[in-house]
Amino acid sequence: MARLSGLQKEVLALYRHCLRASRKKPQETRCHFEEFARREFEKSIGLDKKNFAAVEFLLRKGRRQLELYSAPGIKDIK
Repeated sequence: MARLSGLQKEVLALYRHCLRASRKKPQETRCHFEEFARREFEKSIGLDKKNFAAVEFLLRKGRRQLELYSAPGIKDIK
């Protein structure tokens, strides 16, 4: 099995954080958060892993979104 680069590990860690954050949401809307995270990551699945600038940009964007949607006042996402 190939070893993961540091950026790949960061991407996987962000995805895990997104799923963990969804567990803090109401049971009836939890699946909406999980589906949103999955869709956002799948949008970039074809991105060249050597395009470091794009990967780092998407990581920053993802972290900002996670911070926003992790707020206790956010109960649902569409």
